[in-house]
Amino acid sequence: MPILTWSLIFIVIVLVYIAITYNRLVVMRQNVRESWSAVETELRRRFDLIPNIVETVKGYASHERDTLEAVIQARNSAASALGSPEAQAGAQNMLTGALGKLFALSEAYPQLKANENFNQLQGELAETETRISQARRFYNANVRDYNSAIESFPNNTFATGFGFTSQPYFGIDNPEAFEPVAVNFGGTKSATSQSISLKTPAPLEQKDKN
Repeated sequence: MPILTWSLIFIVIVLVYIAITYNRLVVMRQNVRESWSAVETELRRRFDLIPNIVETVKGYASHERDTLEAVIQARNSAASALGSPEAQAGAQNMLTGALGKLFALSEAYPQLKANENFNQLQGELAETETRISQARRFYNANVRDYNSAIESFPNNTFATGFGFTSQPYFGIDNPEAFEPVAVNFGGTKSATSQSISLKTPAPLEQKDKN
């Protein structure tokens, strides 16, 4: 067979491989974006719960101003950092630490510890923390697969040229920070769902995706 024919066959094989790989990388990149959107959904749920918790605590420990303000400040900082996994890592660490101090106050205020709304909000936050942790692991798994695909040979020879770049992991300094937070300080959670009378703020607006 002439060399020209072999060359054409080789070019066709390479083009087919690139086309198939391109489509696969598009799907993998979309999986990363969708899984990050799931993380953001759970983070927003966390942000919406926090004002209710602060208002409940304020009713029993209004003079604990520094602790209450630290939680709101950490919550607002984390909310403003939505859209960036790198920024969220540090912001969530700060928020987790502030929430830990807030819930520690219940030990000093028995009436707060026995408050039905407070106990229900504790339970909802604990459930949200678990869902954040699960969504984070799913996102990082998609990032791992995607990054491995674009960095492996021969994909790395053309992936960057087609706009495929490595995505950041949603990592944190303290691995325990995204484990379910122990927010039930000896209180009992009601077996039935009770309505929360406190006002829940409107969800944050969804940012445009690139």
